[in-house]
Amino acid sequence: MTALMKSIRSGHPGSLFAAFLYFDISFMVWVLLGPLAVYISMDFELTATQKGLLVALPLLSGALLRIPAGILTDRIGPKKAGMLGMMLTLVPLLWGWRFATGLTDVVAVGLLLGVAGASFAVALPLASRWYPPEHQGIAMGIAGAGNSGTVIAALLAPRLAEVVGWQGVLGLAALPILLTLALFAWIAQDSPSQPAPKPLADYLKVIKEADIWSFNALYSVTFGGFVGLASFLVIFFVDQYHLARVTAGTLAAACVFAGSFFRPVGGYLADRFGGVAVLSLLYGLTAGCLLGVGSLPSLTTATILLWLGMMGLGMGNGAVFQLVPLRYRHEIGVVTGIVGAAGGIGGFFLPTVLGSLKDLTGSYGAGFFVFSLVAVLALVTLQLRYRLDWRKSWLAPSAGPVTWIPAPPLEAAAGRVRMEVVFGG
Repeated sequence: MTALMKSIRSGHPGSLFAAFLYFDISFMVWVLLGPLAVYISMDFELTATQKGLLVALPLLSGALLRIPAGILTDRIGPKKAGMLGMMLTLVPLLWGWRFATGLTDVVAVGLLLGVAGASFAVALPLASRWYPPEHQGIAMGIAGAGNSGTVIAALLAPRLAEVVGWQGVLGLAALPILLTLALFAWIAQDSPSQPAPKPLADYLKVIKEADIWSFNALYSVTFGGFVGLASFLVIFFVDQYHLARVTAGTLAAACVFAGSFFRPVGGYLADRFGGVAVLSLLYGLTAGCLLGVGSLPSLTTATILLWLGMMGLGMGNGAVFQLVPLRYRHEIGVVTGIVGAAGGIGGFFLPTVLGSLKDLTGSYGAGFFVFSLVAVLALVTLQLRYRLDWRKSWLAPSAGPVTWIPAPPLEAAAGRVRMEVVFGG
C-alpha cells in the first residue's frame, strides 16, 4: 500500500482521480444500451443480429471519435476536451429520454453515445502526462479502471428500467454526467508537460509507424473483447440461460467487475515483468476460458469462465497501456485516440459476430469459438514478432542517450517531483 501511494503521489493525485471519474461515468453511459437492449428488444421485437448491432453501434462511433478526441486533447489540453465531451454526452441522453419513440431514434442515440466512449482518449493523457515513466503502468491502470462504469451500468440499468422504463434510465444517466462535469472542472489540471499545438498533419504521422499498428492489434483483442462482452453479456445470459433480466445484469456485472478491477493489476505486473511477457500469459488464459464458454456449459461453469476471461482481458488492457506511453510519450493524446479506436472497433465486431452467428447457427457457441481463435492468433503474433524485449528497440543507440529531467520549478514548488524520459539530445 505504501508503494502504491508513493506511485500515486509521484504525479498529481487530483488529476488522476478526475481522469478515473470522468472515464468511469462516461464508460457507464457508453455501454448503457447493453443492459437496456433486453428491454428495447421487447418494444421493437429485435432478432439476435439486431440486438448485437444495437449494442455495438455506440462502440463503433466511440471508436471513430477517439481519434479526433485525442487530437483535440493534444491541441487544447485534456481538461477543456473532457468538459466539452461531457456536455456533448448530455445530448443523446436527453434525446433518448424525451424523444426516442422509434427504432430510428434509438439507433441515432446509440451512435451519439459514442461521444462518451471517446473519453478514453482524454482521460488517459490527463493522467499519463503527470506521471514519470516508472509509474506509467499503475497511473494508466488506475485511470483506465474507469471501465468499471460497465459494472454500474449492468447492475443499475436493469433495476431502474423495471421502475422507470429504458427511456427513463437514459434520463437519469444525465445526472451523474452533470455532477462529474462539476467535479472535473474543479480538480482536474493540465500537466505543465502539455505539448504545444502542432499542425493536424503532424499528429497523424504516427500512423505510418509499425508499432502503432502492433498496439492497435493487441488492444483490439483485449479492450475489444472486454467492452464487446460487457455490452453483450446480459443478452447472452437471458437468451442462453433464460435468466430474469435483473439476474442477468447482476451476473454480467460480476464478470465485468473482474475486468475492471484487475486492469491496474495488469499495468502493475507489466511495470514489474514487461508488457510483452504479461500479455502473452493473458492471451493464453483468455483463449482457454472463451473456448470453454463456447461449449455452452452449465450456468455456473460459464459464469466462472467468463469471470476469468474478463479478468484476463482487463489485465491485458492495463499491460498494453503500460507500453503505449513509454513508446509515445510526447504524442500520447493522439496515440491513445488511435489505439483506443482500434479497441473500440474490436468491441463493435464482437457483439455483431456473436449475434449474427447465433442467427446463422442457432447457437452462441460458434461466436465464442471464433473469439478464442482470435486470442490465440494474437498470442502467436506477439511471440513471433516480439520474442525479445520489445522496449529495447526504443532505446537503440541511434536514438541518443536517455536523459532524466527534473520537474519544472512550478511543480517542485507544489511539492511534486516528476521525471521525464527524453530520447535524443
